This record gives sequence, C-alpha cells and structure tokens, in this order.
Amino acid sequence: MPPQIRSAIASVPPYRPGKPAPSGPGGVSFKLSSNENPYPPLPGVLAATQAACERMNRYPDMANSELIVALADKHQVGEDQLAIGTGSVAVLYNLLQALAGEGDEVVYPWRSFEAYPIAVQLTGARSVQVPNGPDAGHDLEALRRAVTPATKVIMVCTPNNPTGPIVDHDRLAAFIDDVPDHIMIVIDEAYVEFGTAPNRARGLELIGPNVASLRTFSKAYGLAGFRVGYCVADPAIAGAVRAASAPFGVSLPAQAAAVASLAAEDELLHRVQELIKERDTLADGLRQLGLTVPDSQSNFVWLAAGDRTADWAQQFTAAGLMVRPFVDAPDAGLRITVGEPEANRLVLRTAAELV
Repeated sequence: MPPQIRSAIASVPPYRPGKPAPSGPGGVSFKLSSNENPYPPLPGVLAATQAACERMNRYPDMANSELIVALADKHQVGEDQLAIGTGSVAVLYNLLQALAGEGDEVVYPWRSFEAYPIAVQLTGARSVQVPNGPDAGHDLEALRRAVTPATKVIMVCTPNNPTGPIVDHDRLAAFIDDVPDHIMIVIDEAYVEFGTAPNRARGLELIGPNVASLRTFSKAYGLAGFRVGYCVADPAIAGAVRAASAPFGVSLPAQAAAVASLAAEDELLHRVQELIKERDTLADGLRQLGLTVPDSQSNFVWLAAGDRTADWAQQFTAAGLMVRPFVDAPDAGLRITVGEPEANRLVLRTAAELV
C-alpha cells in the first residue's frame, strides 16, 4: 500500500500564477496579470547581485543579518521583531503553521489574495471567508461577526488584492481593540507603498502582541523574481515565524538585492509616484467608458465584469494584453496591473471596444 498523503494536502487547490503575455497584432505583448513592477532593477541592485553571485559556493546568511539591520533601521523596530522569508506569502505560510491547526478557524475577507485559502488548508485549519462590502473593500463589522471560539487568525489585506481598496486606519485600530487578544491579526501590506489615501491603514503603528504586518520586495521594489518578504511583529511571533521557516530560505543574491534596493529608496519613490499617476489615469479612463472600477490604492485596477469576465479577458488577450480574470461568482472580474504607459493606453483602447 503506498504512503497516504494527508487529506488537507491532497485536496489543496493549485495556486494559479499570472499567465505569460500573449502576442497581439504586430507582435504587441504586455503581461499585466501578476502585478509586477515594469521598471528594471533600481540603481546598484545589479552590481550587488553580481557580487553576491560570485560567492554562490557559500551558503547564504541564514539569519539574514544585513537585511534585518537595514529593515530595523528603516522601520525603527527591534531586530527581534523581524522575520524574513521567500516572499511575504512564505512568511504567511510559516506564521499560520505556527498558530493554526486542526479544529481552528482562520477568518479573512473574500475576494482577497488567492493564496489565503491554500495557506490555511495546509495547516489543517478551516477557512472562514467573509464577503467584501459594496465598494469591493473589507467589511470589518462582518469580519468581527465571523469570529467564534475556534478563531485563531484574522487576515486583513490593505490595499486589498485583487480589488484595490484600503482599510481605514482608525476603523482598523478600533477593530483590533474589539477582537479578543488571543486572536492573531495579520495585516497584509504587500502593496502599501502605492497607497496615497490619507486615511489608509498604517500597519506598523498597530503592531502589538497579536498584530503583525506582512511586507514584500516583490511589488514596489521590483524584486518579484528573487522572492524576499518579511513580517514585522511582536518578538515572540517573529521568533515563531523564524522557527517555522526553512533554513537558508532566502538566497544570497536575493538578500544582496534587497539591501541594495533599500539603499536606493529615493529612486524607488520616484518610480512609485509614476506608477500611481498611471494607475489613476487608467482607472479614470475606464470609468469614463462607463465601466465599474473601485478606488485602487495599489499598482493594479479591478474591473468588475461579472458574467462577461471570460469574454472580456479573451478580448484583452487578442489585443496582446494578458490580464488576470477571476471568473467564479458572485464577484467575478478582471485585475489589470499598471504597466508601461503604452500598455496602459492599449488597455483603454481595448476597453473602449468592450462597451
């Protein structure tokens, strides 16, 4: 008899990555399906990475020491409050493994980041999905009502992936105060650098014994191919995440690239501002066409398409644009990454043919 795979693993749905860019008329091809940064590496990053590659015969620093020091200085937190992993999603997996198991519940908004159901199921815990509000943002009151004696973790994604809205800071602070202290609240801030709303949640100001913030270098910093993310948390929680992490998880070149990217934040902020301008232009242009687009505080926009989602996705593909369709009801739609200016203009020209 062959080995028996745990039922929680055997039934895990596969994570669906963004598809590669198609080839449209005249060879036009833009990948807008993975929320990647369209800019090349920040100044100094390639040189730091190359120097690190020259030491590839050595193991990476398992403690991520240089990166920990740089992040502690940037965020003005203790080094013991940080845990590094291969992307914020890996940090989330390790955090949930440390906190939840059979018989527990993890509450999170839906629709939100599609890795959440997978991460929860791998622990053996049960997902409790709470529908978003009419604005495609979180319904904090509904999240609070979903809490039961079995709840161990609540996820809050701000800005929310894939719909874009932020969570109000004061409302989130009140929500945290209202949730029992033994429940862990994880604030997923993967896209935090793109937020401009004055009332946007500031997760690092809310860190406490039962509150953690997830951050990543994949989006604003443009290191999606290197997989570096981290959490800021209470030292006990951060220590548990480190204990659950695979040894030597973050490669030597990835660590070097992250440190060099932090040193180039002036250029980073300039690029982020350009992407924000493009995002707002794209969202406004889609609304002027009569399409429903919620306020996005990220590097993507959400096009509420309903039962037209699959057809519209095919039309974008035919134009050389790979967007991300989410076809399952009741909140089907398209997530469109903000890309190069010429890609964004093509999105608007193509969208004009949808209406």
